[in-house]
Amino acid sequence: MTDDTRGRQDHPPDEELVDRAQRGDRATLDQLLGRHYDRVFAVCRRLAGNDADAGDACQEALLSIVRGLGRFDGRASFRTWSYRVATNACLDELRRSGRRSQLSLDATDRTDGAVHGESPDETDRVADRMELDAALRALPVEFRAPVVLRDVVGMDYAEIGEVLNLPPGTVRSRIARGRRQLADLVGAGAGNVSDQGNQPGSGERPS
Repeated sequence: MTDDTRGRQDHPPDEELVDRAQRGDRATLDQLLGRHYDRVFAVCRRLAGNDADAGDACQEALLSIVRGLGRFDGRASFRTWSYRVATNACLDELRRSGRRSQLSLDATDRTDGAVHGESPDETDRVADRMELDAALRALPVEFRAPVVLRDVVGMDYAEIGEVLNLPPGTVRSRIARGRRQLADLVGAGAGNVSDQGNQPGSGERPS
C-alpha cells in the first residue's frame, strides 16, 4: 500500500464521507461532524459573542446539518454548505433567544479567575480577546457575519457569498466596512484584525 493510498484511507475527502453518511453510516457521520466541529463552533462563538449562546447555536447547527444532510446535493462543497447552515442556525438562535451577546456572569468569573493566576503576557491576551469579543458583539450582524467568515474561518469572497446569499461585491463592501468599524471600536489593537485576509489576491483564501 502506498503512502498516498494510506493517506486517503486515513483522511478520506469530505465527498466520500458525505456519501457514506447519506447511506446511513453513523460512524462516518460522526467523523464528518468531528472534522468540521472546531470551525463550526468558532463561527458560532464569534457570531454569538459568548460561550453559552455559542454552545446552544453550535448544537443547533450540528442538528441542522444532520437533518439536512440527505438534501445536500454537492453543488457547493460540504465545507461551504456546513458553514451556511451553521451561520443561519446561529443567527436564528440569537433572534429566538433575544439575547444581545452579553458576557454571562459565569464566563466572566471564569475569565477573572484565570487572569489572577496568569503572567502579564497571558493576561494581555485574555484582555485582547475580551476586547475583540466586545467589539464583535457591537458590530451589526450584517457586517459581523462576513467578517467572521473571512477572518476567523478563512473563507474566500465567493464562498462567503454562497453562505450569506450575497453578491461577491456586497461581501467585499461589508467586510471592509465591518473591519473599519472594528478598528474604531478596539482602537490601535484592532490593526491585526483589520488587516487579516488582505495579503492574498482578491478572492483567494488566506494561507
